[in-house]
Amino acid sequence: MSFTAAQGTYGARQPGALVRWANRFVMRRARKGGEAMGMHLLVLTAPGRSSGEPRSAPVAWFPGEDGSWVVVASANGAARHPAWYRNVAAHPDAVTVQLEGRTVPVSARELHGEEREREWARVVAAAPRFGGYATKTDREIPVVRLTPRT
Repeated sequence: MSFTAAQGTYGARQPGALVRWANRFVMRRARKGGEAMGMHLLVLTAPGRSSGEPRSAPVAWFPGEDGSWVVVASANGAARHPAWYRNVAAHPDAVTVQLEGRTVPVSARELHGEEREREWARVVAAAPRFGGYATKTDREIPVVRLTPRT
């Protein structure tokens, strides 16, 4: 199954210019294996869905199965998906993650059904703020598995 999550009709405001500025600082920490707000971070890079130019964003990650990383397209509970999600959806096999000083090519796959629910429950147990994001919007917040490519 592919990336199929629909946009919402209401939600919190999208992060603004201040957050975009702060993301540059956070990405430096994330590339080294850093943390923010008690969560592990990685830098996710994917080609822009329209431009094809590399676009990077710091993203919280959670350990997945078999060495994969699970990331959540919460956008703080906004009605629209974050830009990184739309870029990954357009180019799921052209994604890289940077963490702990290394760059890893990955394949991205949106989780659905029981698999999504299981990972969502693990994410909310590890970082309860994600459960709060889901109450701010009517969209189902996408959960994405990033698996190293071989």
